[in-house]
Amino acid sequence: MTMLTTARFCGAAALALTLATGTASAAWEPTKPVEIVVAAGAGGASDQMARMMQSAIQKNNLMKQPVVVSLKGGASGAEALMYMKGSDGDANRVLIAYSLIYMLPLSAKVPFNWRDLTPVAVIAFDEFVLWVNASTPYKTVKEFADAAKAATPPFKMGGTGSKREDHVLTVLLEKKTGAKFAYLPYTSGGEAATQLVGNHTASNVNNPSENLEVWRAGQVRPLCVFSKERISYKGKVAGDTAWGDIPTCKDQGVDVQYQMLRAMFLPGKVTAEQTAFYEDLFKKVTQTAEYKEYMEKQALKPAFMTGKDMVKFLEEDDTLNKGLMTDAGFVAQ
Repeated sequence: MTMLTTARFCGAAALALTLATGTASAAWEPTKPVEIVVAAGAGGASDQMARMMQSAIQKNNLMKQPVVVSLKGGASGAEALMYMKGSDGDANRVLIAYSLIYMLPLSAKVPFNWRDLTPVAVIAFDEFVLWVNASTPYKTVKEFADAAKAATPPFKMGGTGSKREDHVLTVLLEKKTGAKFAYLPYTSGGEAATQLVGNHTASNVNNPSENLEVWRAGQVRPLCVFSKERISYKGKVAGDTAWGDIPTCKDQGVDVQYQMLRAMFLPGKVTAEQTAFYEDLFKKVTQTAEYKEYMEKQALKPAFMTGKDMVKFLEEDDTLNKGLMTDAGFVAQ
């Protein structure tokens, strides 16, 4: 090879390397702190999951910029939804979403539609459990329902928000058992747990994570999980009891089932490159030890769904939730 040919070859190689490096460096990434927006109060399941993701991202160096958790639970979560809706084009804000995105616009006529945002990824599914205070004698749903039917005044059922998933489950429970409950909405699952421990309510339908610590402390008792099948985790959590030991409500003669998505959304009008960055980021999160430990500890069902599959799921889940809200009489006229 002549010196001229060698020079040309090296020059071409250098140009190719420059172009490749330039292409790689052009990939979008945040240039300032990323805000995970939580549409609920402190201590609830959404807050806990957001902080798990914050920890997983930072401990595993998944992103150069820091992550901050922003609680915007005002107006039953409408504060967060409208905050995200008004953030078009801002790829430094990401919403951790749940069934609120379907239910609140129906019950309160909030001018919001999940289609206003950019779907990124479904990262898990959350269960719901019927809980009672451990000092009560109820060991089965039938025992609890029979007592509730005979109670005057009605038993108090604690939950997160009004005309939301906890409230819908309470109405479905009433229809299936014939019992009547006085539903009391709280600002978070953590507050609902505290009220149950203090015997200010007779029961709640909290997510597993929201009652985990008070279950471990022997202060509450799970009666059933509102799911098609038992929770899969077999490790002991409270004494000799595992999540998988909790029967389904259907097993207990009350066929009520509901699972809630946990999903990430960007504001509208972001770019494909920005969406791709967060799809990759949250896929990496689901592969961390922090995520896997959290899934088992909090009894969530792991999942990862993006793109067309996610949109198809959202459309179907939207229809399901609208039907439940309609049956419960919670759709504003």
